Amino acid sequence: MKKVALMATVIALALAFATVPVDVQARTTFVTIGTGGITGVYYPTGGAIAKMVNAKRKTYGIRATVESTGGSVFNVNAVMSGDLEFGVVQSDRQYQAIKGMAEWEGKPQKDLRAVFSIHPESVTLCATVDSGIMDIKDLTGKRVNIGNPGSGQRQNSIDALETNGINWEKDINAEQVKAAEAPGLLQDGRIDAFFYTVGHPSGAFKEATAGATKVRFVSISNVDSLLKKYPYYAKSFVPVDQYPGAKNDKDVPTFGVKATFVTSAKVPADVVYAITKEVFDNFDKFKKLHPAYAVLTKEGMLEGLSAPIHEGAMKYFKEVGLK
Repeated sequence: MKKVALMATVIALALAFATVPVDVQARTTFVTIGTGGITGVYYPTGGAIAKMVNAKRKTYGIRATVESTGGSVFNVNAVMSGDLEFGVVQSDRQYQAIKGMAEWEGKPQKDLRAVFSIHPESVTLCATVDSGIMDIKDLTGKRVNIGNPGSGQRQNSIDALETNGINWEKDINAEQVKAAEAPGLLQDGRIDAFFYTVGHPSGAFKEATAGATKVRFVSISNVDSLLKKYPYYAKSFVPVDQYPGAKNDKDVPTFGVKATFVTSAKVPADVVYAITKEVFDNFDKFKKLHPAYAVLTKEGMLEGLSAPIHEGAMKYFKEVGLK
């Protein structure tokens, strides 16, 4: 009788388990996407990707979350250490990390992997009208936020300044705070100008141009010389029609990079494949999630990638004929 009862219990448990949905039975894989400040485009970009993947949680068994971080350098280091599975990183920082340059001098990040690139980003300089700053060359002696350590924009600011003969440590009063804090400092009169590398339109610049203090976007000179020295940059401009409060009557010339989505070689191929597939299979929906994505093409999202493409992403690209 005991054997019969035991067998009946086993069968009952088996039948009960069989009625549990497969997605509940499967172990959920948790991934975190490192972004940037909440007023930039990185944060909503990470949120858009996470939302698309989480909508298919029953299919893939992946639960994605988004973390606001200090930006590109932080994200590369966190992905490499395993604290993040994915990160949004400027294309110049991806180039430097894989090559062992800048913060990674002599230490190439060999496990860094590219997934895809996203929107273009412009190195944008904004100043108060009262400061009299019309061009980057006018920054000497001014109070300027160049970006926090650990952000990609900080090096962009320094590159732009040095190309124009300005030493950021000696010739300006440099602040090094996060981009999200800069519009408030500008409006309060505590800085004269700030740099921010970001896709447009940007919440930070909407805030900066909507206050009582009148501001303008400032041109960056000698872009051609800068491009010769740094091959990962490209010409760009600030679309001033996106910011009706700015005291500009035409687009402002500058240079820029691309935002890229990166991971580690150690992240499983099926996870990277699933995320890549969701973004590209729902490409039209993805483009509508933020105005900065309007110029995206599928082919363009494979440009600006210096690190090797992760095998999971490559599998998808080959399936659909993009590689």
